[in-house]
Amino acid sequence: MYELDNGPKRMNTLSKNQLIGIGVLVVLVISGWLLMRRGQPLSQQLQQAVQKSGTFSTATRGLLEAKPASTVELKDGDTYDLEASIVQKSINGQRVKMLAYNGSIPGPLIKVKQGSEVTINFTNNTDVETTIHSHGVRVANEFDGTPDLTQEPVPVGGTFTYKLKFPDAGMFWYHPHVREDYAQESGLYGNFLVIPTDTEYWSPVNREEALMVDDILLENGKLATFSTTTADRTLMGRFGNVMLINGETGYNLAAKQGEVVRFYLTNVASTRTFNVSIPTAKMKLVGADGGKYEQETFVDSVIISPSERAIIEVLFDSAGTYALQHTTPEKTYTLGTVSVSSDKAAPSYLSQFNMLHTNQDIIASIDPFRSAFAKAADKKLTLTIDMMGMGNMSGMGNGGHMMPDGSMMGGMMMGGDNDPIEWEDDMAMMNAMSTTQNLTWKMLDQASKQANMDIGWKFKVGDKVRVSIFNDPRSAHPMQHPIHFHGQRFLVLSTNGVKNDNLAWKDTVLVKNGDTVEILVDMSNPGDWMAHCHISEHLEDGMMFTYTIES
Repeated sequence: MYELDNGPKRMNTLSKNQLIGIGVLVVLVISGWLLMRRGQPLSQQLQQAVQKSGTFSTATRGLLEAKPASTVELKDGDTYDLEASIVQKSINGQRVKMLAYNGSIPGPLIKVKQGSEVTINFTNNTDVETTIHSHGVRVANEFDGTPDLTQEPVPVGGTFTYKLKFPDAGMFWYHPHVREDYAQESGLYGNFLVIPTDTEYWSPVNREEALMVDDILLENGKLATFSTTTADRTLMGRFGNVMLINGETGYNLAAKQGEVVRFYLTNVASTRTFNVSIPTAKMKLVGADGGKYEQETFVDSVIISPSERAIIEVLFDSAGTYALQHTTPEKTYTLGTVSVSSDKAAPSYLSQFNMLHTNQDIIASIDPFRSAFAKAADKKLTLTIDMMGMGNMSGMGNGGHMMPDGSMMGGMMMGGDNDPIEWEDDMAMMNAMSTTQNLTWKMLDQASKQANMDIGWKFKVGDKVRVSIFNDPRSAHPMQHPIHFHGQRFLVLSTNGVKNDNLAWKDTVLVKNGDTVEILVDMSNPGDWMAHCHISEHLEDGMMFTYTIES
């Protein structure tokens, strides 16, 4: 049973199921340690663990080489063919079997004008059934790409036709929604750039660049093993050991001195949260998932969790080489570089860049919702985990885990520290051994006590629903969760009671360990929709629910 009260409690006894669960976890850890002591590599352990169920092939022989990504501009009423297929790609000098849209990783950057409607004829020539989810786009429900809710999965060799309308300006993306842990990690992702109808929506810049930031896990020159029947690494998600920008390890952009570049950042990683910066350049945050912020701000870095977008403008005022970095409390990764020549950029947008604009159009789009800002939460969710019948272990102190003798398990299930963001996989052995069979991540409705797919919220078109999301720090493994609502947009009102004074329309919100985040969802799009954690392995582990909006 889950304790939803946030107040301090003491657990004096453990149930039989909890004792069994703890015992199994201890056995897993000790067994894994012994295997490592014997020199048996982790990849071999995983292969043995899924031997009975089978794994996806990693063979590259005979596969076409992935090609560079293209940019496609579609007009209102256009039809476009999009194929998912199996390719091979060179990463760090190794030939890796991957999946691609129209032969490239990422897939084509599809540009459309705001308000346009296009038809996508999709063909699945991969080795797994799939769909296309147009992430953040408020599409008609039947084209949302949610398997068994809005459509049947597209079988291998099958086709499906999507009709997509784009009501909002900004950067969105498309990806699979079946075995997302395998298919997206293998390269199935691409961007939609929706061009505003207002030609002065964005400030002038010298150029725009779309950057899809990612990490992948390679072992022995191949993607780490994937079972064909179940997801693994469900505890923390699949952290990668190779960083990518637009599918490449050596991203480099050539620019001119004084150039202002608008970067559209999309995090397509399975679980890794990125903290992106260009330390020696001046950076301005101008937009998020669904368009502009109310107010532009100068920033040193931007944090984006899986599926979030951030739109930044960067001034390169001096010649030289600039590092594009991901920085954590423990480590700095170089994701790519910008090489700036001494040639002067023309025209110069220095004066426009140095202005911090207040966006009255965004303020006006939010104004009708401000009357609902002060109301109490309509719905409350708790994010937690059930580890083999152990429940969420709430009440054992601040993140502690009690052993049968009364001692605390400490970091065994929590990881290395109490940072509200888990930046790395510091429990690789336990994480690799976790599957959908031995733990369940949960989104728990505090009112009904129902979890995941047993939640059945119902609303009407036009409802403005305040949702409070609490990430329980006392659960057996507290970590951050990026929560995504399909088909709608929302505003992030506050975090831990602190009001958000610079709003933007969002579709995904990062809820850090221990945080309570309150959002206001604009229930404008009728149909049956999904909400879920966008860590791919947590989604595959059941951390999702459906909600209905009636006309």
